[in-house]
Amino acid sequence: VQVVESGGGSVQPGGSLRLSCAASGYTYTAFCMGWFRQAPGKGREEVAGVYYDGTTTYRDSVKGRFIIARDNAKNTVLLQMNTLKPEDAALYYCAADTRPPLEAYRTTKCAYNHWGQGTQVTVSA
Repeated sequence: VQVVESGGGSVQPGGSLRLSCAASGYTYTAFCMGWFRQAPGKGREEVAGVYYDGTTTYRDSVKGRFIIARDNAKNTVLLQMNTLKPEDAALYYCAADTRPPLEAYRTTKCAYNHWGQGTQVTVSA
């Protein structure tokens, strides 16, 4: 399984960026796809996730500013980031939960088992 992110970059506070992620190498719909981030000196944190049925979750600090969306047919997930703040700056990772359906659907929680290499997001004036 390969997970590849794109779309990072540098933006001023208040600006927008769109991150894209494509996953490949598996045959069924990923149970979850999500975005995580890690800033220097901090732990990795989950930013947003989307289940196979389109149900989304967001961390409180990005609610109302970020939008996650997936295309199951293409195995892709987007993260639209609006009104960016300096504290959003981090290395952003895409992740996929590609457990077999029989295993994944027994639970309600995502268990990400494949990760991308990350794409840098910088927010500064």
